[in-house]
Amino acid sequence: MNQETLLKLLAPPTAKVDMVLDTDAYNEIDDQFAIAYALKSTDKCDVKALYAAPFHNENSTGPLDGMEKSYDEIKKIIALAGRADLEPNVFRGSGCYLTDEKTPVESPAMRDLIERARGYSTDNPLYVVAIGAITNVASAIIAAPDIIDKIVIVWLGGHAWDWDNTGEFNMCQDVAAARVIFGCGAAVVQLPCMGVVSAFYTTKPELEYWLAGKNPLADYLAKNTIAAAESYAKGRVWSRVIWDVTAVAYITDRGGLLASRLEHAPIPEYDDHYSFDKSRHFMRYVHHVNRDALFGDLFAKLCE
Repeated sequence: MNQETLLKLLAPPTAKVDMVLDTDAYNEIDDQFAIAYALKSTDKCDVKALYAAPFHNENSTGPLDGMEKSYDEIKKIIALAGRADLEPNVFRGSGCYLTDEKTPVESPAMRDLIERARGYSTDNPLYVVAIGAITNVASAIIAAPDIIDKIVIVWLGGHAWDWDNTGEFNMCQDVAAARVIFGCGAAVVQLPCMGVVSAFYTTKPELEYWLAGKNPLADYLAKNTIAAAESYAKGRVWSRVIWDVTAVAYITDRGGLLASRLEHAPIPEYDDHYSFDKSRHFMRYVHHVNRDALFGDLFAKLCE
């Protein structure tokens, strides 16, 4: 892809766009907010499909189990949001991570992304919003590099570039996939976690005031978040980062929610740090989240 085309794709959207959402929805409580926010932002985006991403932590026995639980959680959220019509477009993703940077992991999600992306163009790209390990998206690019100039990848992954490591959950689960994404020449928008998105946090009183009892979806999100936070806080003061909403905010923002800039794509290394090379292609780096403005938009849409 030439630089002129790449820069065109990296310009923030100004009109309504089509998107797919790749999510490890059962990993923790923030993916559910992101799914709901995307589904409720019909003035800014049209969600065409949702992909279950693999994850492995205390909420799963392994990446495959994490993906299956995420698949079920996606369907729960779309039902609560009144969007059961999307259920046929919820796809299982990878059951494992990449073994290297050249071999894709087959999955229904990967195949749907390839087929779907081929229906788009540089003038009308498909936005691929990813909020988990980026295995499904990297697999699609490895298997079908012709889709690169038809998509814009918006990924919540890694930490801020001046953070002391890159050991963020989404990135460290599949560093090979992250290297594919940053190295393939595609239009990539990165939302780093610690140092940037870590500012997007909420509290129990705020959740109770704005969401509790408003409707089944809002009530589920509030209660789920409060229960999860209190299970680890154990009586201490707490606030909870709702990380993944910020990736969807790149699609919904028309000025005022996020601040970003063009940078040369970094190189995620296998020893938890970035390398930098100013001769590499451009990407877009989100460096600030307007916490209050974004929560205001999120809460308003969840309570509609």
